[in-house]
Amino acid sequence: MKIALMDSGIGLLAAAAAVRRLRPDADLVLSSDPDSMPWGPRTPEDVTAHALAVARAAAAHRPDALIVACNTASVHALGALRAELEPALPVIGTVPAIKPAAAAGGPFAIWATPATTGSPYQRALIRDFAGSAAVTEVPCPGLADAVQYADEAGIDRALAAAAALTPPDVQAVVLGCTHYELVAERIRDAVRQPGRAPVVLHGSAGAVAAQALRRIGAVPAPSAEPGTGLVVLLGGRESEMPEAALAYQEGLRLVVVSPAR
Repeated sequence: MKIALMDSGIGLLAAAAAVRRLRPDADLVLSSDPDSMPWGPRTPEDVTAHALAVARAAAAHRPDALIVACNTASVHALGALRAELEPALPVIGTVPAIKPAAAAGGPFAIWATPATTGSPYQRALIRDFAGSAAVTEVPCPGLADAVQYADEAGIDRALAAAAALTPPDVQAVVLGCTHYELVAERIRDAVRQPGRAPVVLHGSAGAVAAQALRRIGAVPAPSAEPGTGLVVLLGGRESEMPEAALAYQEGLRLVVVSPAR
């Protein structure tokens, strides 16, 4: 099988790694357009145009499913992507894991880009799924960009700023941007309070990977023989894995498992 993933940048690595955990034999197509980052401040129309271009580049490789591994693109462009590509190509969006965070009980925070924080989309998810749980929306300016370029100092600054806005009693943090999953443990460390248990982190990568398999009628087979198919598209052109992606275990493992085609 072949699974394509799309994002503005390397935020798709977490979902790609999740796909490979469930189906090591899956060929992957990773399509992004880092030159157009960030997508968050763009208008919905502009995000949709960029998302369609990235998705078309991926679709040209005839995958069995396309994961929109980007919260911003899922908010603004999922309808347009499905209208153009389905039913021939199943399209799976990414939604912040607010429902499981609320189900666990206790106060939690949602870390997201400034454009998503406080947006009608996120507020609707909170209204529909958070129930009576106390929710704090935490904007994280600069964090996605710093992760994209493996800017260690920038990541540290953004984490410290977001942690300062996170109430000390939160029991969980929802990662509302796919880039954040690449620094999940650093987020956990940033919000950890002395004498309290580590917070639970709720990402979306595992859920979207599982949903992609369901949409194509496949089942998890984590012991399958690892495949070697990996296509990296940057702005629609076949490329090497971006150097910054190799700063994260998710990117490094894809390259190690998937040598040159």
